[in-house]
Amino acid sequence: MNPTTIHLAHSPDADDAFMFYALAKELIDTEGLRFEHVLRDIQTLNEWAREGRMEVTAISVHAYATVRDKYAILTSGASMGDGYGPLIVSAEPMTSADLHHVTIAVPGLLTSAYLALKLYLPEARTIVMNFDQILPAVQQKQVLAGLLIHEGQLTHREAGVHSVVDLGAWWKEQTGLPLPLGVNAVRRDLPPELQRRIARILRRSIEYSLEHRRDALQYALDFGRGIGQEVADRFVGMYVNEWTVDMGEAGKEAIRLFLAKGAEAGIIPPVGEVEFIE
Repeated sequence: MNPTTIHLAHSPDADDAFMFYALAKELIDTEGLRFEHVLRDIQTLNEWAREGRMEVTAISVHAYATVRDKYAILTSGASMGDGYGPLIVSAEPMTSADLHHVTIAVPGLLTSAYLALKLYLPEARTIVMNFDQILPAVQQKQVLAGLLIHEGQLTHREAGVHSVVDLGAWWKEQTGLPLPLGVNAVRRDLPPELQRRIARILRRSIEYSLEHRRDALQYALDFGRGIGQEVADRFVGMYVNEWTVDMGEAGKEAIRLFLAKGAEAGIIPPVGEVEFIE
């Protein structure tokens, strides 16, 4: 009997590659399922999720508000910024007060980085750019400020731009919780037993990578857009860790609060109960 094929969509980044190393290389028991990896940037994945296109997909926590009728959140696979996160940078030295007067390049209107920015600075003026174009655009002063996700959070100093606000640090000061950025979500129309099987397999992949860190990191380097091993190791450590294996009650509470504050601010529709698959 042919195994069921599950389309697994995630971004082509070092942290996601690290997370799914064991799956991609078929190093773990997949309980009869075959996983087909589909790589796209997070904004595209958020838009696809609105159509329910993939059985399993990475999405921004922000985007969950628009796809909760189609997807439930897996408790494994989350990216949480525990005291760090999306970074507002500027071409010239700038204070947070100066951000009221500039346009900020953002990596998509459904990203968690964008929601965090709007919670921090509700009147922020923004322009959407592909995430990997933001740092060069700030560096070349095409825009005066930008919101960095992925490895740009670690490499911006070498690019000669200036850090203004770390939104993950701000959120931690405000709430005492990590900033929930990305999650893995499973389509709700799949049978409950299959949802739980997928949850087990994805958790197994994450645990394998953390236990075989050197091999998984070597694989992830191919997805790091030219960053070196040290930066890749730091970046993966930021976003694939104990929160990723299991977000726990604190992670769930962070997601609920982030979405509730977004709804309270009128940025997203009220979400109601958030569904988690263990």
